[in-house]
Formats: sequence, structure tokens, C-alpha cells
Amino acid sequence: MNETTPYTGGRKMYDADSHVMETLTWLTDHATAEQRNLIAPLATEKGGKGVRKAIAQAEARRADPAATRELLEQPLISGPKGWAAYGASTPEERSHALDLLGFEKQLVFPTFAMGQFAGSSDPDKLYGGTDMLNRAMGSFCAGDERMLGVGFAPLLDPGLALEAVRHGLKQGVRAFWLKSDPAGGRSPSHLDYDPIWDLLERERVPIVLHIGGGRGLDRDYHETGHPPVTDWLGGGENLRGKDYHAISHSPQNFLTALIYDQVFQRFPELKCGVIELGATWVPGFLRILDQGHRAFRKAEPLLQSLELTPSEFFRRQVRVSLFPYEDAGWLIDQAGAEIFMFASDYPHPEGGRDPIGRFDASLDEAAVPAASRDRFYHGNFADMFHLPA
Repeated sequence: MNETTPYTGGRKMYDADSHVMETLTWLTDHATAEQRNLIAPLATEKGGKGVRKAIAQAEARRADPAATRELLEQPLISGPKGWAAYGASTPEERSHALDLLGFEKQLVFPTFAMGQFAGSSDPDKLYGGTDMLNRAMGSFCAGDERMLGVGFAPLLDPGLALEAVRHGLKQGVRAFWLKSDPAGGRSPSHLDYDPIWDLLERERVPIVLHIGGGRGLDRDYHETGHPPVTDWLGGGENLRGKDYHAISHSPQNFLTALIYDQVFQRFPELKCGVIELGATWVPGFLRILDQGHRAFRKAEPLLQSLELTPSEFFRRQVRVSLFPYEDAGWLIDQAGAEIFMFASDYPHPEGGRDPIGRFDASLDEAAVPAASRDRFYHGNFADMFHLPA
């Protein structure tokens, strides 16, 4: 690969979605002595077949300079994905990968580590695992200012959640992933969470929603009498066709609550990213938000006292990434240039082999002007993080 010509072609681009591919001991390697026995081993089943073999092969490649040189002879974006990708699991390689890809900022999520603890109702396990994860993400991204690590803040207990955010900020977390479903018998818009929103607003740190963080399609919809199918990665837990339309339902409920219950009004500088959850639902959702406001405000004081329309709060404070097969040009035409963001999903296969090429083709077809393209490729990301445009 010619290192003087990155994948971006020298254009300014910020990447709203990428991932660490965790090794088997990645989370426990960042545990304190007291935390080490709190969590289960890394569950690899969701990654499809042969995950442990893939991890071992990737570790062997990293130890082999000749194999690494061979890997770098092909374009990274269209090369091997998952653990086999260059920069998948180590920060040193990821920094070099960013040189080759050309992204000037990259939001970095975990992949499987949250599955080791995030579903627990045991506060010690839940918040202990959160502390490990946030320490690990901060450490992975600490050496390169281009990488913005995403931590986790479980809302089960508002006080413990606030402490997790405070500690995560000290650990270097630059955005906090929240589950989009209610926790602990509370809406995410509950007043008990206001200290969290206040802290994040003051620190200019966004919250983010991501696929895997909310209830999806009820499993019974896959009980059809036909032979069961695996997902496209060969496992049984990721997206199948009927799952796709439902991934945005829980995030829509979350956003409706934060808008209708005035969280975004009380905290006007709090930003929310909606990542790897699709975006084609956004134009219709903006209309539904405003329709619901008009239809029910007579009976609901919080709706009556909103200072903006719900869609205006969304446009001001919510940013949404696209899958590479979505029509960026049409979405910008329908919903505006201030919402949508480019994302590569590197090194996950869902990001495709040429996301820039696919997005550019859509933007060209819709004759999207240069200023709106800039917002898509970097400006809306910058706004989410309160960075200079």
C-alpha cells in the first residue's frame, strides 16, 4: 500500500463507528485484583464459527513480520475483517491503520466485551465490569488523539451510574454507550439521571446508542416451522433479515423520552449519537415526533412547555450514522444535512469493502452540495463532540 495515499484520498473525514476486536483475556487484563473473578470469560459464539481459531491466527500474524508486511500490501478497507484485520486488537497497529485509512478522528467501540457483564442485575458484577471496560477503552485510545474511546454507563442504579461516568472520564472515555431500554424501573428520561446529563454536558461528552444496546425483534418471530437459519456471519445471535427493521425501535423510544420529557431542553448542549442502527427511519420518525407533540400536548404539561418542536430538538442534538448500503443523498434531501454521519465500522464486515465509494455515489446521484458533504463526512461528528468544524 502506498502510505502517501490513504483510503480517504486526503479528504477530511471523521469515522463515527469502529471497533476493538477483543482477545480472550482483554477485559480481565484490565481488572483490579478484586474485580478479576467477577465476570465470565469472553463469549465468542456471537462472532460466528471459528472465533478462537481466528484470534489465535491473528496473534500469530502479529508476531510474524513477514505475514504483517504481506497483509499491508492490500488495501485495509477491503482486506480481511474481524480479528484478521490490521489494527483490530492492538493500539499500535490501530494508529498505523489510521495513517493508512486517513481518518482524522475515529470513534472506537468494544465488540463483545460488554456481553461478559452488561446483562447482569448484580451491581457488583455490572459496575465492576463497567469499570474494567472503561479502563480498557481508555487505555486502547490513550496514545493517539485521533481515537475517541467509547465506554459504558449502565443506568440500573442512578448513583452508581453517575460514579461510573465520573470514573470513566478520568479513565479517558470520550463517549458513553447507554442501553436504550428502561433500567431499574425508570425511563431513561427520569429526573434521577439529571446529574449524569449535567456532568456530561459540562464535560462536552456525548452519549451514544449502538446496535446490541436495546431490545430487538422478539425471538418468537423466528419460530416459523421452517428450518432455522444462521446469521450472515455463521452464528445465531446477529442480524437476520427480519431483525433489521426492528433495530431502531428501542432507540426511537429512548429519543422520544429524552425529547418529550425535556431532557434535551434542560441540557441543550448534551449530544446523542445513534450508531450502527441505520438511518432510513429518521425522516419518518421526525414527522412522528411532531405529530405526537401536536396530538397530545393539550393533556401533557411537559409537551405544552417544550420550547422547540420535537424534530428541532432532534436536529440540534442527535447525530446518526449510516450503513454503507443506505442512500445518504436521499436522507440528506429528506431530513437535512445536520443529522447524518459517515462511519466505516472498521474492522467489522458490516462496513463493507468501500464505504466511501458507496456514499460518494449516493451523494453524487443526489447532487448534494459540498457544504452538506462536509457535514456528512466530518462536520456532524465534530458537532457531536463539540470539536472545531
